[in-house]
Amino acid sequence: MISKIKPNISDAEWEIMRVVWANQTVTSKQITEIVKEKMNWKQATIKTLIGRLVEKGMLKTEAVGNKYLYSPLISEEESLKSKTSDFFDHLCNRKVGTTIAELVREATLSHMDIQMLEELLQQKKAEAVDVVPCNCIPGQCECQNHKHNG
Repeated sequence: MISKIKPNISDAEWEIMRVVWANQTVTSKQITEIVKEKMNWKQATIKTLIGRLVEKGMLKTEAVGNKYLYSPLISEEESLKSKTSDFFDHLCNRKVGTTIAELVREATLSHMDIQMLEELLQQKKAEAVDVVPCNCIPGQCECQNHKHNG
């Protein structure tokens, strides 16, 4: 069962999770074979990362004979939503639009992706505001009414 754990994983652990999400159930040997191609990590490093993910409640371990099978306890979608939410929590609300625009500018998108974004933007127009309210404390952003005096 996939849980609602808020993921708190490093970039290296994220590489391991991508393998597990793609395969759903894998052995450490399979993870090692896949990740070594991209990251050139030693088997001990990969096993350490797997162990951390188990401790964090991100991976389920099942002993089968002399092997352990690993499967995700959190979905990739939930992890991405959490990571995106955390990212936007670190921005002034007024910078979210330009940040999203920059992400779109940098991304390689399919025609279907663009159609989905256009439809979503049309829906968002209905709830758009004239000015997005700042969510920062004074001195934490560049908004005129929050400039630090001193």
